[in-house]
Amino acid sequence: MHENSYWYIGLGILSIFLLMYVYFKTKSTRFLLHFLAMVGLGYIIETVIYNFLFSYQYFPKLIKHNEIYDSNLGAIASNALALPAAATFIATFHKNWLWILSIIGLFAGIEWAFLELHIYKHNWWRTYYTSLGLPFYFAMAKLLYSKISRPIKGLQHTLLLFLIIGPISGSIHIMPILFFSNRSYELGWFDNISRDTTAFGALYYLTASMIYVILAKFINSPNWVKYIVVALLTHSITTTFVKNGILHSQVWWDPWYYVILSIILMLTTLTISKHLTNGPPKKEANGDRHQKRQVPSK
Repeated sequence: MHENSYWYIGLGILSIFLLMYVYFKTKSTRFLLHFLAMVGLGYIIETVIYNFLFSYQYFPKLIKHNEIYDSNLGAIASNALALPAAATFIATFHKNWLWILSIIGLFAGIEWAFLELHIYKHNWWRTYYTSLGLPFYFAMAKLLYSKISRPIKGLQHTLLLFLIIGPISGSIHIMPILFFSNRSYELGWFDNISRDTTAFGALYYLTASMIYVILAKFINSPNWVKYIVVALLTHSITTTFVKNGILHSQVWWDPWYYVILSIILMLTTLTISKHLTNGPPKKEANGDRHQKRQVPSK
């Protein structure tokens, strides 16, 4: 394993330990929904600044056959683990702004260290952009936690459901592509087909997530009908993309994987939607109120 990899794996392991700490202190699985929502928010931001505007590049050296996919994996270590784990810690324990500023300083230090170690590179991005953006990200984490800690309906429910299902959809969509190169998207947006695949893959999962949410919330039909709809829709989209030269399936199982995936994600969306509507169990809600009295936000 390349020495670069240890830094990224270490960052990921520390993030998982932090999430485990949150769970064992709260004994609540509700934090997981919050964590996913923060990953979803980070993914949307990254779609713009990383996938399309090439703000920075990671060098974890975990995927040797493709430097773009290797960079994507580094981005996942940062934006699907480290930052949302810190955001969930801050929101769950109602940390004040002194804590928040300290954690922002820690992330700025990590970014500086990765730059010095040449395992991460800025294109047009700067470390102070990170420092200026994180207060808003962590403030949003506190806001979303307050919403997710009680039953939620209406537009807020829809937006939160989209944020939660998005990273599940996006991660399961892109991971096989990174490791197995099972498909690629070619639209001529960029010189490199891997960049095309990364950028279009992000738009694909965002659109798919929106469809799951619409079917879950606004279509009044039995769930089995919704499973059939997403399966047929996914198959039709795949066939259309292949015929138009947008999608190149490299392995036999590729089309079937995404059809089955769409059914699983539809089921997941319906399940999470019900959890958000019902709110946390009384025991968890009471525990959160008790903790808020013990650790007030300042």
